[in-house]
Order: sequence, then C-alpha cells, then structure tokens
Amino acid sequence: MSVDQATVRRIARLARIAVKNEELPHLQGEINAILSFVEELGAVDVEGVEPMTSVIPMKLPMRPDVVTDGEIEQKVLANAPLAEDDFFLVPKVIE
Repeated sequence: MSVDQATVRRIARLARIAVKNEELPHLQGEINAILSFVEELGAVDVEGVEPMTSVIPMKLPMRPDVVTDGEIEQKVLANAPLAEDDFFLVPKVIE
C-alpha cells in the first residue's frame, strides 16, 4: 500500500497537524515506510505461537476473590448528603 500527497494532507488535517507543502514528500516517505513495515509483519507465520504478556515466561500472582469489607452499606451511606433505600440520591443531570 502506498499513500500519495493528497492522502498525507488528509491525514494531517484529521490529526489537526499543520504541515507545510515542502514537508509533504518527506512525510509521504515516512508513512509509506511505516506501511511497508506493517505489511512485512503480516507475512510472519505465527501459527502455534501463544500470546505473551512478557518476553520472560512468568505466572502472575493471584489472590482469592473474597469480599473482606462488605456488609457496611449503612456506614457508607452515613456520609451521603441524601440517601434512599440504600442508594445515594443525586441531582438529575439529564433532562
């Protein structure tokens, strides 16, 4: 895939970047080089390669998913300016 100078202008406008006409050929080359590299990456065979979270295989530490501070709704609602039926009351913001 290759971009022309009109496409570079459009990208610059969408990105809200001021680009001078004399900068267009350089930016066109840069964008085309990036797109060429991305096309090369698409040719890499990744069949059977597991996704990684790090370059070093490691297992993340896990902890049990246990609620340790629940059942305190009334203490939390005691700080609310207005509350009703165990919920905070807030002003309506959407008409």
